[in-house]
Amino acid sequence: MDCPGGKLRRARERLKLTYRHVEQASREIAARRGSADFRISLSRLADIENRGRVPSIFRLYSLSAIYHLDLHEVMRWYGVPVEHLAADALHMKLAETHRIEVTPQAPMAVPAGGGDLDIRKTTFLSQGVYQWGHFPLCFLDGSHHRQPRYGLVGLEDWSMFPVLRPGSLVLIDENRRKIARGGWSNEFERPIYFLEHRQGFLCGWCALDGGTLAVQPHPASEKAPSLFKYPTDIDVVGQVVGMAMLLDAT
Repeated sequence: MDCPGGKLRRARERLKLTYRHVEQASREIAARRGSADFRISLSRLADIENRGRVPSIFRLYSLSAIYHLDLHEVMRWYGVPVEHLAADALHMKLAETHRIEVTPQAPMAVPAGGGDLDIRKTTFLSQGVYQWGHFPLCFLDGSHHRQPRYGLVGLEDWSMFPVLRPGSLVLIDENRRKIARGGWSNEFERPIYFLEHRQGFLCGWCALDGGTLAVQPHPASEKAPSLFKYPTDIDVVGQVVGMAMLLDAT
């Protein structure tokens, strides 16, 4: 695998820039920014390209500007997963209510309506989407799943409200398909499953009794449980392990 220094060297060579070109360009950036930290000496550039020296954030900025590279991509070369910044920030548990200042860098596209997609109904997004909007699904952090799967709770699907609002985006772990029989103390800890049946998809709590699977909605929905022959009439896609929802989705 190419080292970061080698990638930077090839970027420089593609532009036919010498070490002195880079040094002079970095001097100009340093002058514009009013800080010598942006300057890159000849010896430092050689160390970065050939000896694995990690550049400072200021020099990385200068190199990205000079070579016309995306700064976040160059940071990834050095093992900094900027696309997971928002998710890692959420793993820091703080006692005080606070505003999130982290800006997601790699929003995943989700359907904005139109095409063959009916966003009124609960949908399995991985099957294909035609028109797209942007939503920061990196907050859901599906990076620990080999192939993360997402679902959209339909705008007319109130079955799990208020735990899942209509319009919620959910992260589905396909490795968790076995129906749990216990292990929770309240409704927020009870596993929610994403399921596919002959008429479409649905989310809900589940109870398995022999060959009958009961999909139980939230009591606030005032809906009766749905009963299916399992596994002939319904399939468990996976367990809902994350969600993102807009308060004005309805």
